[in-house]
Amino acid sequence: MANTAADQMLEYRGRPLRRKDNILYYGSMSDKYIIMMQITDSKKVDDMDVATRVSVQLQLTDPDLRSRDRVVKKTEKGGLYAAMDVAAVWLERALAAK
Repeated sequence: MANTAADQMLEYRGRPLRRKDNILYYGSMSDKYIIMMQITDSKKVDDMDVATRVSVQLQLTDPDLRSRDRVVKKTEKGGLYAAMDVAAVWLERALAAK
């Protein structure tokens, strides 16, 4: 049986994780909030680029809002692991709030 693109989708803590170039999207567009992480700086470690600065934004998914009005909160972290930790906590809390 051949692998399809759907079989290859990444998840982190049960939520979708997508990458387009240096931007990662965490969460589902069908939810009220999503996380956008942009890798703003990286360094070479052996043959691999490793993120050294990542901008994290909690955003509303409302398509009627201008992009800058969608940003609920933002921060910058010194690596992808720290950014993912913040992203997971922010998204979980935002989606749990009524």
